[in-house]
Amino acid sequence: MPDYQPPLTLTPRMLALVAEISELVGRLSAQEQSRLTPQLRRGNRIRTIQASLAIENNTLSVEQVTAVLDGRRVLGLPAEIQEVRNAFAAYDAMAGWQPDSVEHLLTAHRLLMHGLLDDAGCYRAGGVGIYRGEKLLHMAPPPSRVALLMQDLLAWLAATELPALIASCVFHYEFEFIHPFADGNGRMGRLWQTLILSRWQPLLAYLPVETVIQTHQGEYYAALAEADKVSEASPFVLFMLGALREALLEAVAGDQVSDQVSDQVERLMAVLQPGVALKASELMELLHLSHRHSFGKSYLKPALAAGLIEMTDPASPRSPAQRYRRKLL
Repeated sequence: MPDYQPPLTLTPRMLALVAEISELVGRLSAQEQSRLTPQLRRGNRIRTIQASLAIENNTLSVEQVTAVLDGRRVLGLPAEIQEVRNAFAAYDAMAGWQPDSVEHLLTAHRLLMHGLLDDAGCYRAGGVGIYRGEKLLHMAPPPSRVALLMQDLLAWLAATELPALIASCVFHYEFEFIHPFADGNGRMGRLWQTLILSRWQPLLAYLPVETVIQTHQGEYYAALAEADKVSEASPFVLFMLGALREALLEAVAGDQVSDQVSDQVERLMAVLQPGVALKASELMELLHLSHRHSFGKSYLKPALAAGLIEMTDPASPRSPAQRYRRKLL
């Protein structure tokens, strides 16, 4: 057993969340493997990448991220487009990594920050503080301690007997506390928690929990700050377990209505003939729909995420002239 043990107080609420999450995973896993087609896996991965980068102020939409990954032209900042390509490469390589390997950790950072950071794949050489505006929220340990602190944390991860659900949250917090890299620590922490969880239950590699974190971004940072204040991971563990629970509830609900959603997408594909490009309003008219939000949520976005249709102008997803057509497979 390693000498280092991250400070943590297990609470009844944590254990109750672990039990509930485990039950949700069980309910999902029985049918998820057959339902999780390559297209759906890709759609979830796109949502994960877009949300994780949006937390770091990347402005690209889900539609634009999809266009980048399809190799189509997108009007956006070059750095933001590079972030998308890097993130997809990192998540794609995740299956070959071990969570307690420093070599794999550095390789992941090198992929995530390729072309964005001169010392990508290397621990930081300078001090770093985390600010909101002009307010200092956290001063990370000095660079001289980073390698040893990460060695201790990875050794703890390899040996801990905590449930993976809790251990992954603790690692995520401790990683952000150490802040081992000059940049990219937030997206790395979320990536590595996903990796840890995927070793416990493979379907969690495609659970877009980052979309929940993005929705509750203020609470995410508040939980990190509260954990710093009390000098232990417990507040952040509670937040992340709640986020995982919410993401799984959404996934289970989606599974329960998957046949209905598939019917809706099939109806859309039936009215969108090959070689024809139509506006959203024209598609709604053909489908006899009047509620634009429901059309986008239940018809248009699932079809885009599944790669069944594409925009004629992905560089300007909100253009009034935007049309949609069947994607050539």
